[in-house]
Amino acid sequence: MMKQSEGRSWLLILMHGILGIGAIVGGSILIIDPTGSMVNLPESLLLNSPFSSFLLPGILLLLVLGVMPAMIAIALIRRTQWKLGERLNLYPDRYWAWTFSLYTGFALIIWIMAQVYWIQDVSIIHLVYFAWGVGIQVVTLLPSVQRTYSK
Repeated sequence: MMKQSEGRSWLLILMHGILGIGAIVGGSILIIDPTGSMVNLPESLLLNSPFSSFLLPGILLLLVLGVMPAMIAIALIRRTQWKLGERLNLYPDRYWAWTFSLYTGFALIIWIMAQVYWIQDVSIIHLVYFAWGVGIQVVTLLPSVQRTYSK
């Protein structure tokens, strides 16, 4: 059992917090306005995708890259226990939120790769968020961070 006095990886917490806040805002906007016009997204971006509007991508963005990273950031600070998180933890010798940090890095990388594939274009924002996903994974896998979140 981990103690509240144990260390934290503030860089990892910050990376998840910023990602979570941005995706909660972005996902909420796409849910409110599935046409994308509120954020100047042309519907032509959806032509090669399986989506007819930005509603489902907005819901996925909100939940997977918004709520989940925000929840992870809080859990990495507070060390909250979560039975479902523990059951889905592929690394039982690590705190569940550490493992979910890896999951989030993968989710962000996949999200960006799918966007690039469907819109058949790469912009600077894709490169930034792809690097953000890789960065989350690199920081999560740092030996000091692994030790911090070992059981």
